[in-house]
Amino acid sequence: MNADTTSALELARKVLRTEADAIAGLIDRIGDEFERALDLLYECRGRVIVTGMGKSGIICRKIAATLSSTGTSAWFLHPAEAIHGDLGAIREDDVVVALSHSGETEELVRLLESIRRIGARLVALTGSPSSTLGRAADVTLDCSVAEEACPMNLVPTASTTAALALGDALAMTLLVRKGFKEEQFASFHPGGKLGRRLLRVENAMHTGDAAPIVRRDTRMPDVIHEMSSKRLGMTCVVDDALRLVGVVTDGDLRRLMSRTPDVLSKTAGEAMTRGAVTIPKHLLAVEALKIMETRKITSIVVIDAQGFVEGVVHLHDLWRTQMV
Repeated sequence: MNADTTSALELARKVLRTEADAIAGLIDRIGDEFERALDLLYECRGRVIVTGMGKSGIICRKIAATLSSTGTSAWFLHPAEAIHGDLGAIREDDVVVALSHSGETEELVRLLESIRRIGARLVALTGSPSSTLGRAADVTLDCSVAEEACPMNLVPTASTTAALALGDALAMTLLVRKGFKEEQFASFHPGGKLGRRLLRVENAMHTGDAAPIVRRDTRMPDVIHEMSSKRLGMTCVVDDALRLVGVVTDGDLRRLMSRTPDVLSKTAGEAMTRGAVTIPKHLLAVEALKIMETRKITSIVVIDAQGFVEGVVHLHDLWRTQMV
């Protein structure tokens, strides 16, 4: 390893230490002002408008996205666009979260009078609480840093990292205060890896005519036809009220054939396995997969609270979602 490489690695480590120290320095500042900011966001009856210029604006977009994905209606507003016609995006019942390390960003400062005139509340995230922005805000959160990670102490690095972390702290504490649940998170993330992890059984199961169902008195030729046509290796068996009473699987058929000469004379009720494994449709698909693996089965019947069949989920359905 040559001297240039060693120097680069040392600088990289210093950058990470500087940014880690910047975040750690925020911990002791979490207090009354943070609680007041959280109150404003929680009590907001409009939307949360997040605004900032340059690198701060990029951090604002991430904060707005995190809030939106956790149940708080939030939007990024470019301050330069706001002072050139987009002020209509801000309403009286909104909370504006403004981010500026110096607190003197011209475009943001020019917004202050308009925000006050509209009547929206203002939360400032700034490295200079005594700045114009800091003094004008309803609540000011100090996200100052000792130094930037830039060797010239110029490029926004540690300061933007600290602001992002503080925004995450606001979003996560707001999530908890609102009682945001896992199923709500799933509904906001229908695509991608998160969506697959949080997929519900109801979104993967076979329903209606695609679900194999026979009555207890259905003769075996028709049972076999139902199993073959629906291609799930099983069929649900229901009573006269259409409630689940059991299942007939490929394994049940093999066992029946080994001990009964005249299989085709039997009914579904005589061939079925009682006490079938069932789940509700709101269960996470990953939980259904765990049950299948534990019970060594390939299909599970989905029923409602009254015992009526709502569908069937097969192991292959979960594989197709790329959840596993």
